[in-house]
Amino acid sequence: MFLFDSPESKPNENSWSRKLDKFVKANQNELAALAWGLFLERGEESEEILAIDIAETARFVYCKKEAVEELNRQVRSHIQEVVGVLNAHKPEKEVAILAIGEGQIKLILFEPKPEPPVCFEEAATDVDTLLAKLEQQMVECMKG
Repeated sequence: MFLFDSPESKPNENSWSRKLDKFVKANQNELAALAWGLFLERGEESEEILAIDIAETARFVYCKKEAVEELNRQVRSHIQEVVGVLNAHKPEKEVAILAIGEGQIKLILFEPKPEPPVCFEEAATDVDTLLAKLEQQMVECMKG
């Protein structure tokens, strides 16, 4: 995780970052299914990154790659690795989601087993249903 404010804002056990880690761990295949379904909807040429906006109520959003690159310039290339990972992301093999909190970002990156296309097929549901289900679970997890 990258902090953009004071060092006193280090994450604690109840931080959004830790809660999000627990949510991701518990929902890897569903997140992989969602990421793949959204990738199919957006297309390979999309310049948008799947993200989670933590402000107020956690929700899935899209973030332009250009905005992440601009943020990298503003923080003197401190998130260059994040930009590199997002640019090299292979959606058919891995899940990459950028979590955005107040003054912080976190890269969620994992390779699910099975791979995202299989997870989507096994989910046997549409993207909107997956999105609504995961957002509700994420909100509950972030409250806890």
